[in-house]
Amino acid sequence: MHASGPQSKGRLLKLKLNGRWREDVVAESELLVDYLREVARLTGVKIGCDGGECGACTVLIDGEAVPSCITLAARCEGRHIETIEGLATQGRLSRLQRAFHEKLGTQCGFCTPGMIMAAEALLRRNPTPTNSEIRAALSGNLCRCTGYVKIVEAVEAAAGQLHDR
Repeated sequence: MHASGPQSKGRLLKLKLNGRWREDVVAESELLVDYLREVARLTGVKIGCDGGECGACTVLIDGEAVPSCITLAARCEGRHIETIEGLATQGRLSRLQRAFHEKLGTQCGFCTPGMIMAAEALLRRNPTPTNSEIRAALSGNLCRCTGYVKIVEAVEAAAGQLHDR
C-alpha cells in the first residue's frame, strides 16, 4: 500500500462499488486506488504516475471521472464508485469496451481502463460529443502507444452506437 502506515487509524467505510454496497475497514490515509486493488481486488484500476497526472487509475465517483491515486478512500463514504470491471454486464462488454476492441483503441492496454472510464463519464453527460470534446475529456489520460487516433475513433463509434438503437 502506498500511503497507509502502522500509525494510521482505521475507520469503517461504506460505499457502493460497481452497483453493490460494501463495508470495509480502511486507514484514514489509504488511497482509493490501493483500496480498489488491494481490498476489493479490482486490478483493472492501474497505478501509473501516483500523482493524478496519467489517468491510468481513473474511476467514476458518482459518475464523474476522477484519478483514484490522489483520492482518499475515506472521502468516498456513501458514494458510488465504478471501475472498468463494473461496465460489463453478465460477461458482455459494454458498447464502449466493444468499440475500443473493434476500432483497435488499445495497444499495450495499460491506459485502456482509465481511458474507457473517462470516455464513459463523457458519454453519460454528452451522448453526442464532437471530436474536440472527446479529446478534451480524455486530455487527463496519457497513452504511450496509440497516438490517440484510434482511441478517439472508438469513442466516436460508441457514441454512434447509442444513436443506432
